Amino acid sequence: AHPNPSLSSLFAKENLARMSEEQLNRYDRLINEPSNDWDIYYWATEAKPPPAEFDTDVMAMLREFAKNRNREQRLRQPDLEYLFEPPR
Repeated sequence: AHPNPSLSSLFAKENLARMSEEQLNRYDRLINEPSNDWDIYYWATEAKPPPAEFDTDVMAMLREFAKNRNREQRLRQPDLEYLFEPPR
């Protein structure tokens, strides 16, 4: 199971339409190549630095999106999702 489907799926919904073909290819590699989905979550939330091969413009977009998403979540009542997120 993906640790935080809302992060990557909401990012995709908001960003895929405006991304270039090269960015789409980098995004595809990012979500398919790492063996551990938690790695993507940690990189996006800056808990861990991404390896150079994934430290791209697309990762920068995902990090920015994660920051904005976290701000939005603080503006509303927390839901049960926070119980399943890893400690920061």
